[in-house]
Amino acid sequence: MDIEHSGKLLLSLLNHHFELVFFLVLGFGYYIGNIRLGSLSLGAVAGVLFVGLIFGHYGFRISTSGQMIGFALFIFSVGYQAGPGFVAVLKQDGVKYFALAMVVALTGFSVAALWAYSLSLPPGMSAGLLSGGLTSSPTLAAAQDAVHAGSVSIPEGWTKDQVIDNIAMGYALTYIFGLIGLIITIKFLPKFLGIDLIKEAETFEKSSQGDMGLPQNIILRTYRVTAKEIVSMDLDTLREKYWDKKSVVKVRRGGKFVPIDEKGLFVDDVIEVLGPRQYFTSKISNIAKEIIPDWETSSIQDTAQIVIQNPELDGLSCDDIAIGRHFGLFIINIQRNGLHLPHQGDTKLQQNDLLTVVGTASQIKVMSEYMGMIEQDGVETDMVTLSLGIAIGLIVGMFSVDLGGVSLGLGSAGGLLASGLFIGYRRSIKPTFGQLPEPTRWFLMEFGLLLFMAGVGLRAGGGILETLHQNGLILVIAGICVTITPILVGYFVGTKLLKIQPALIFGAITGAMTSGAALSVVIKEAKSPVPALGYTGTYAFANVILVIAGSLIMIF
Repeated sequence: MDIEHSGKLLLSLLNHHFELVFFLVLGFGYYIGNIRLGSLSLGAVAGVLFVGLIFGHYGFRISTSGQMIGFALFIFSVGYQAGPGFVAVLKQDGVKYFALAMVVALTGFSVAALWAYSLSLPPGMSAGLLSGGLTSSPTLAAAQDAVHAGSVSIPEGWTKDQVIDNIAMGYALTYIFGLIGLIITIKFLPKFLGIDLIKEAETFEKSSQGDMGLPQNIILRTYRVTAKEIVSMDLDTLREKYWDKKSVVKVRRGGKFVPIDEKGLFVDDVIEVLGPRQYFTSKISNIAKEIIPDWETSSIQDTAQIVIQNPELDGLSCDDIAIGRHFGLFIINIQRNGLHLPHQGDTKLQQNDLLTVVGTASQIKVMSEYMGMIEQDGVETDMVTLSLGIAIGLIVGMFSVDLGGVSLGLGSAGGLLASGLFIGYRRSIKPTFGQLPEPTRWFLMEFGLLLFMAGVGLRAGGGILETLHQNGLILVIAGICVTITPILVGYFVGTKLLKIQPALIFGAITGAMTSGAALSVVIKEAKSPVPALGYTGTYAFANVILVIAGSLIMIF
């Protein structure tokens, strides 16, 4: 009796405080999503969805307006994040990655539509099947938004709320199985095909295509020169034979650091070197022996992104500025308009170029004062651009044209995505515009998605048991087909027709399905970040294509 009475009191409390319901769903969902079975975990989205279904079964709901705020934050942040990469990929291997993203989306769309037609699924269930099978939250958001906006016709005898419930229930039933199926397929398909991902990734890194922004292991070490032949080498010969044109080398003589002059180096000179690990083994170790310095070194190295704003530097090359010699900093990346440039001595710099450098905090500060500003110093969000960007996206989504009785438009999802893409890309061109720090962007995207997903779970929970009883098993089978078929078709087209390398193809497929969880599996199997390059290529296109697919699938 006490337990029953306590239960009623708890339900009464929750019914009067829906904000409490949301944070309980969020907290318990995160906890369940982080539980690991071996190397696998459901993740936060699946965890929140699962807990939302349980609470939804007892009649709890989140207001539609609250869910739409989460939807807006999520879609805009996705566009903002993808903006620079979207344009960069267009300029590089855009055709290949666009084609692969389109193949994966069309395959999933066709399979979902075929199952929906053959099973005579209720209106909206096809959209849930597609978004759940592809584990694509943007597809789900776009489908529900199309119903809210009235851009798709509602069959006679059905209401908007019922169709939206069908979308949510179809997604809920297929998403978890789709996620598990995707991870298992991505994990074991390379082994089944006889592909050694570790070897392929190593080969790619060593190839000429490997310098695409992969992180370098930059360290600081101290050596004493031991090679006697050094004495007879002038500075030009020394640079040609023992310098990689990037690492920072400082000489210490007489208790202080001095520049390397035309006489070069001498035996017993002590040198402090900042550079990639392979430079020490391939070059420095041949002429010097590593020592422990008897002075305090600036061993703590920071990484910073510096925006060039000094007009006097426009058109000067890296050699002209001599960043390594003047500032003691190592350049690991140069980015312009979202594209990675080769950081060589003859690379000419322009205003608004973004330089990623490694060195001490004091050296970085001196360089930033000379060149422009430190990007990582920005911790405040440009709330004007963020707020107006979302508002403009929503307004753009309201416009539509009527063709043959069918209302065609971007919808809120398309408008928000387009606004985010534009602002994100504009930010990559002019880094002082539209600041949205990475931690803030992650929070907005994660919180927005989970707020939206909690609403989906709560909404689907009310009728999930009935749907499971009527169409449960066959719908799960259909969802698995929607998951696996695009992977197989995408792999065949990507490798045979588009000639995408094995080191990139599996990352590209997970990007085409916008699945970060599956990408982490590929990276772990490859023991390399190389697959992430393929993921970035297709992810930028997939976010746009799958939003469109979410609206179109409502026809079936």
